[in-house]
Amino acid sequence: MTHATTSDRARAGLLALAAIAAVLSALLGGLLVTAPSAQAATSVSTKTLLGQLSVATEHTGGYSRSKFTLWADADRDSCDTREEVLRAEALRRPRLGSACKVLSGKWLSKYDGRTFTDPSKLDIDHLVALNEAWQSGAWKWTAATRKAYANDLGFANSLIAVSATTNRSKGDREPQNWMPAKSRCWYVASWVTVKWRWHLNVNKTEKAYLTKQLGGCGWPKVSKPSRPTIRRTTTTSTTPRGGTDPRFDTCTAAKAAGYGPYYRGPDAEYAWYQDRDSDGIVCE
Repeated sequence: MTHATTSDRARAGLLALAAIAAVLSALLGGLLVTAPSAQAATSVSTKTLLGQLSVATEHTGGYSRSKFTLWADADRDSCDTREEVLRAEALRRPRLGSACKVLSGKWLSKYDGRTFTDPSKLDIDHLVALNEAWQSGAWKWTAATRKAYANDLGFANSLIAVSATTNRSKGDREPQNWMPAKSRCWYVASWVTVKWRWHLNVNKTEKAYLTKQLGGCGWPKVSKPSRPTIRRTTTTSTTPRGGTDPRFDTCTAAKAAGYGPYYRGPDAEYAWYQDRDSDGIVCE
């Protein structure tokens, strides 16, 4: 008969404690925002990140969900973004069907603290909703950058699996208008981190609320994420031009002559032409 040594018993005890800690971390949604191993482990205060966000009025026109491609299979392994998130966040190894379809497993919804075994009861939430991203700067992005944002697997909290009921209750609202029942400090910390990662703006009301909430949470530190390259359709000025360009009968004629695009607000020429897709830009 083999007897366990003192070192064996100690090792077993440490492994048990590690397992308990992992379960508690998942249930409590700790304040330190965790990141995949591919990300830099440098931690930074949310106060620093919030202070680096530009404050601007939101761009309210032209949004359409179809302008963000969902869901992609970036690595061509037959698993689209939804399935990748479900697999990554499963508390136990999920059961898969054909074409990487996740059939069952176990998940914790951070918004309400509920657990699920049926993935059809879960939505994959863009923590900063697509419409909110659009209003905060994505309206100027290229289609490829919007696709990258909509399928962001490079930062763990950009996309999360949550109960469908809480996700649909949230909609595209900002934190001052909607907060989850659980993990509130984690939520506002993640909100700021996602906006910082993607160079998105905040409005004055939003920043004031985030400042109050994060201050109440003790300005938690987060894992500083990498920042993708943001490609924009054109470089624009936020100040009106000194004069106006020649007026043409159509945008086609204006562009042929080397003029445009024109933006609602800073450019008087915007009013001369029809904004067919209501995105705040003509002659693009």
